[in-house]
Amino acid sequence: MCGIVGIFNLNGEPVSPVLLRKMTDAIKHRGPDSEGFYVDSFVGLGHRRLAIIDLSRTGHQPMITEDKQFAITYNGEVYNFQELRKELENLGYKFRSRTDTEVILKAYVQWGVNCVQKFNGMFAFAIWDKTRQELFLARDRYGIKPLYYTFIGPTLIFASEQKAILEHPDVRREIDLEALIEYFTFQNIFTQKTLLKGIWTFPAGCSAQIPLGKAIDSLRPIRYWDFDFQEPGHPAPDQDYVEELDRLFKQAVNRQLVSDVEVGSYLSGGMDSGSITATAATQLPYIKTFTCGFDLHSASGLEMGFDEREKAELMSYLFKTEHYEMVLKAGDMERALPSLAWHLEEPRVGQSYPNYYVAQLASKFVKVVLSGTGGDELFGGYPWRYYRAVVNDDFEQYVDKYYAYWQRLIDHSDIQEVFRPVWDEVKNVSTRDIFRDVFHKHTDELTRPEDYINYSLYLEAKTFLHGLLIVEDKLSMAHSLETRVPFLDNDLVDFAIQIPVRLKLKNLGEVLRLNENEPALKTLKYFQQVKDGKLILRKVMQRYVPSEITDGEKQGFSAPDASWFKGESMEYVNRKVLDKRARLYKYLDQKAVHRLVNEHLEGKQNRRLFIWSLLNFEKWCEVFLE
Repeated sequence: MCGIVGIFNLNGEPVSPVLLRKMTDAIKHRGPDSEGFYVDSFVGLGHRRLAIIDLSRTGHQPMITEDKQFAITYNGEVYNFQELRKELENLGYKFRSRTDTEVILKAYVQWGVNCVQKFNGMFAFAIWDKTRQELFLARDRYGIKPLYYTFIGPTLIFASEQKAILEHPDVRREIDLEALIEYFTFQNIFTQKTLLKGIWTFPAGCSAQIPLGKAIDSLRPIRYWDFDFQEPGHPAPDQDYVEELDRLFKQAVNRQLVSDVEVGSYLSGGMDSGSITATAATQLPYIKTFTCGFDLHSASGLEMGFDEREKAELMSYLFKTEHYEMVLKAGDMERALPSLAWHLEEPRVGQSYPNYYVAQLASKFVKVVLSGTGGDELFGGYPWRYYRAVVNDDFEQYVDKYYAYWQRLIDHSDIQEVFRPVWDEVKNVSTRDIFRDVFHKHTDELTRPEDYINYSLYLEAKTFLHGLLIVEDKLSMAHSLETRVPFLDNDLVDFAIQIPVRLKLKNLGEVLRLNENEPALKTLKYFQQVKDGKLILRKVMQRYVPSEITDGEKQGFSAPDASWFKGESMEYVNRKVLDKRARLYKYLDQKAVHRLVNEHLEGKQNRRLFIWSLLNFEKWCEVFLE
């Protein structure tokens, strides 16, 4: 796990080593163990290393082949590198290190752009081919590792984080209003835009070749993999699915334990992290585990159930882990927000400051931690969402229904009022079309509820999961901590997306209208009535964790902010969001925002996600625009 940067002057001008170093220094938190640089006239690669595999100098990056024809800067872990190394050795390749970096580099030499098809892991890398004078960029299937790029005249600049790109003196700190309206619709950005105009996210599951002299601003990523949730034409017996899922899950966890440093695990109190910990504990006795809980003295109502430390402690006892906890209180958000905003770089899904604190805790003890991210998106963990659009006349009606649900922050009817100060500049942006365009390939021949469920799973894997992965990476790397996600093992994913929907969800006809702002309410109203979602995963995980965990309702990783925003954090909200001098009112209408916030403060609507997003955006404006 590391940080990468690069400069490619497509017009043949030499690269500035001073600029390359400044860019690399900007992300030193991603790799405190060492730094490295490679300059070949008009190409420069930078690297910050967090040493995980082969801690010796032979793992130093950028890494160059013996003949000096290829150089790589790489961030990530490829878990099947040992098998690929043997394959390459049989083809005559020699290796100087024990790293996966060298395997990736020589896999590219052997198989070219098709090498990415062989990698099972998380990665973002750049390889310079000196002979062909061509740069190759690639990002893993799911977007676990981040990669951003921009063009400044004839210069391509890329990096693991946007702040490295901002070191270039000609990069303008200008807000992308189209991305902003995306965010305040979905609490996410579905396109490849970022909140900084002209800086793009390199898409997950894609690669690109950029030769010297290519037309400016002509980077065209090519997709090498995509999710394909579908019903099997000839389904296997149910028990066969259960046994294969069990085998692949254990294989995935064990694969991701490869490391030359200590590996720990998050233990939230839920089934996904609990099952990962249980499996890892069979290989790593007394594995260190980490839980973040919440002080509930000022919480009320349904938020009284948000603290999961008791469940985590039970599993720690059963799995014999070395367990560490921290407790967040009202006010911890305010303390974390300046640093969090700088590291996260732009607001994304959820209220992410608890992730920041639990990563900080884990980083005090280990360099690598396992996370349960991905289990919900693969196995149907949010049935109250999918059932919003399970019966439709056609694809367009499905889009209309599901788009109406995914307006997480501002309802479509309020968009014009809220964005009044900049409406002329964004009035032609159709967030409904942005939503629809996620389905870049679709069919109108959707006839069964299962078809629409699989479309919903696809959309959430491409958007919501990707947002979660960005948060996971940025806030763990803020503390020089590598996060691994066993549920996103290639073999496990390939199997999961072909499991029949009926093995994930129980009642395709049950529709309960729930408010996504109420994470406890949705489980009380939904799960306790129908006990739905992740059915096959629950069945397998009963072999690893107590039944009170596998049979428990889905609980998101959320602080009791709905209560805190109306109580102990109210003064902070008033000071940051209701102040007419707030920076955000250059883009959002003050009167409209106050109306929506006051609905929360007066107890009329729970707008915790909206308030968190306003706070986060206000701090982002301060950090990145000033």
